Amino acid sequence: MLKTVITLLRGRAFEAEERFADRHALVILDQQIRDAASALARAKKALALATAQDGVEAKKLSAVRAEIEALESRAVEALRGGREDLAEKAAAAIAALEANAAAADTARQTFAVEIGKLERALQRQTARLAELDRGRRIARAAEAVRIARQGRLEEPPCHRATLSEAEATLARLRERQLEASAAEAALDSLDVAAPAETLQETLAAAGFGPPAAPRAADVLARLRRRAAAPSAPA
Repeated sequence: MLKTVITLLRGRAFEAEERFADRHALVILDQQIRDAASALARAKKALALATAQDGVEAKKLSAVRAEIEALESRAVEALRGGREDLAEKAAAAIAALEANAAAADTARQTFAVEIGKLERALQRQTARLAELDRGRRIARAAEAVRIARQGRLEEPPCHRATLSEAEATLARLRERQLEASAAEAALDSLDVAAPAETLQETLAAAGFGPPAAPRAADVLARLRRRAAAPSAPA
């Protein structure tokens, strides 16, 4: 008997909750759309900031490459003038700058791919939000017509609003799961790539295969070949 009463009370509570949600479905939908629009606006601002920062990094990388070119020209002149010591210092500096420039360029390429993905995702989210807003206006107009026709009769369940809420919640859940999966995959790839890169550097240092990163000795040899080459007539 007690179990039956408890089941009945749970059923009544569920029905009351359903009626409450149905009665205020449009208000809930309005707030959900406002929350989604606010989140989308913040995401757009974050993407714009990231794009601007990438532009700043591009200018820094261009400046580094210009510095490398200037140092190479001066190092060649130093070699021609018999200043081997200055050329060696310049070669070490050039090697470090070239390594930094290569790493920055690789990072920018990866960042450009991610920015493209985010831009496409924001475009899709903007289209979905616009579609939701159109649906909200239609639902509100239909609700107003229904109330005008039925007067003070009890409102029937608003199944459309409830389904929209469930679909939106499911879509957000799936999106978060995909982001978490992508992040875990990226971390796993970093963990796997690190030992391989260290092994390549070890083999290169032992003389097996090309060097894994620019070396001052290689740059100095390149500068010597450039210094030994006949200069072009003015």
